[in-house]
Amino acid sequence: MKPLVFLLVLANLLLYAFTEGYFGRPDSPDAMRVEKQVLPERMRIVSRGEAPSGKGTVPEPVKVPESVKPPEPVKPEVVAEPPKVEPVSKVVEASPVCLAWEHLVAADADRINTLFNEKFAEFKVSRRVVASEGNGWGVYIPPQPSKAEAEKKAGELRQLGVTDYFIIHEGPNRFAISLGVFSSEKGGQERLAELKEKGVRSARSMPRPGKDSTVNLQATGPASARESVLAAVAKTMPKAEVQGCK
Repeated sequence: MKPLVFLLVLANLLLYAFTEGYFGRPDSPDAMRVEKQVLPERMRIVSRGEAPSGKGTVPEPVKVPESVKPPEPVKPEVVAEPPKVEPVSKVVEASPVCLAWEHLVAADADRINTLFNEKFAEFKVSRRVVASEGNGWGVYIPPQPSKAEAEKKAGELRQLGVTDYFIIHEGPNRFAISLGVFSSEKGGQERLAELKEKGVRSARSMPRPGKDSTVNLQATGPASARESVLAAVAKTMPKAEVQGCK
């Protein structure tokens, strides 16, 4: 133990003598620092006794050759979406249907005509009287919608100087205005020409219906109601045969 302590004390004394220069010092105090330098050839002197400038030197940016520059990112093209167009459903309307009943007696024709007026007002009904031979010809103004309209039309006739007329109040030609009855078609046509000279434009010449006369009906309207019309007519007139219009 004592020898170890002695050696430690001796080592401390030698270290103290060396640091204090008892074993000798180099001529220059910096000589020791120079010996301790690592790679002194890479040292660069910035200035010799000059104060550094206050502004830091900004290094110039290094120019990169065009061939080395990375390609600029390509911006995706924004394609505007076309406006949405809602599909338009085309409504195709079916052609109107035309139904015909021929050679009806006047009473049956009136019943079918009344059925259309009450339940199928969208149909346009026309009637034509097929007169038997020997019943003569008549000149008429077609039936008016109401009694008031018929009287109004009669007033217009009086203003034109026509006084030989009368309003029909019964039958299929109700509210029509009769302007004369003749035994032949020629007499009816002459009367019609006379009325036109006075300014009457709505008069018509036609055969007079007799007891053997028949009536032809035509009804034109939407095709969607065809089956309903046929069912209603069949219920009212089971023996009436429907035909296509000619």
